[in-house]
Amino acid sequence: MNEAVVKQPIRVCFVMLKAYPVFNREVKEIFGGAEVDFYYLATELAKDKDYDVSCIVADYGQPRVEVRQGVALIKSVKNLQKYRLRDAWHLWRALRKADAHIYVRELASLVTVECAAFTGLHRRKLVYRTAHTRECDGTYLREHRFRGRAFAWALRHTDKVITQNTEDVRRLYETISVRADVIRGAHVLKQLEEKPRETILWAARSATFKRPELFLKLARQMPDKHFIMICPKATDDDRYNEFVERAKQVQNLEFIPGVPFDELDDYFVRARVFVSTSSSEGFPNTYVHACKCATPILSLKVNPDNFITRYECGMCADDDWNKFCEMLNTLLEPDTAAIYGKNGRRYVDENHSIGKIIEDYKKIFRQLMQGHD
Repeated sequence: MNEAVVKQPIRVCFVMLKAYPVFNREVKEIFGGAEVDFYYLATELAKDKDYDVSCIVADYGQPRVEVRQGVALIKSVKNLQKYRLRDAWHLWRALRKADAHIYVRELASLVTVECAAFTGLHRRKLVYRTAHTRECDGTYLREHRFRGRAFAWALRHTDKVITQNTEDVRRLYETISVRADVIRGAHVLKQLEEKPRETILWAARSATFKRPELFLKLARQMPDKHFIMICPKATDDDRYNEFVERAKQVQNLEFIPGVPFDELDDYFVRARVFVSTSSSEGFPNTYVHACKCATPILSLKVNPDNFITRYECGMCADDDWNKFCEMLNTLLEPDTAAIYGKNGRRYVDENHSIGKIIEDYKKIFRQLMQGHD
């Protein structure tokens, strides 16, 4: 693009259909870590006068376009359960409405494929950020034959691919020969508020790979400890109600089906330990959340780039259940927990501050506008 265009505000559009409830807290609908990521990035980028920022979201009954925190929210598809031809048309219309120089997308789906087709046809730029290791190691391609091939095509036609950890950079190249850079997830860091720590916390959707049933098992094994489980229903989880009933039968576990976004910090600040039972992830937003609240992490398996061990933010059991339980007892020691918690806060200050991360994205955006890799 020529120099005259570069001097104008760079128009950046984030495409994240379920992000609207993060912008509008009055809408009590489910969203995940990817939506939080884009909310932080979009609102921070909008503070810079050199950028004109929009975000394409689903239809929650809001106006076609409204501005919140400096970000123009453009309404698109209505049915988030089934992506049909009519939905594709609504998304295409929203992509045209945004008229961005650069589109930014996360999550493997046909929405990503449509974004790649649109940006290719209209000679715009596309940045894709992986959400999960399954997108990089071939798992998604194997589980979804048609969508997997379409997704691989989209990544090969993306101008810049970003992963959340270095291991996924290698996996992605080995799987589909796509090169990527690493940018960590961003968080807005506030002054830490000290509160009594009394609980063992688990927070995630009820997705199968999160293995929520293992947290129930852990609580049963430690009946003298207080456990809190924040577990909204995952998309297409047909057995969620059954799981909720099983969770309610665990006497020392408090089950919460969802927490408003702006109240989540309070649960992390009051937790003695944050527990992850996931079998795989990218770089969980909850890990960053725990670190910024100085809460030690106990992971059964997931340890992206070995950061939990390297920075001593907590412990990882390498999928060994007995080791996992032993580590929990160790982390429940107040002095030990305080050391790991402080390490986590230091790590997140140095690696996940929104002020630092947004500059990494701006550098990419400027390079794309100038036609450089």
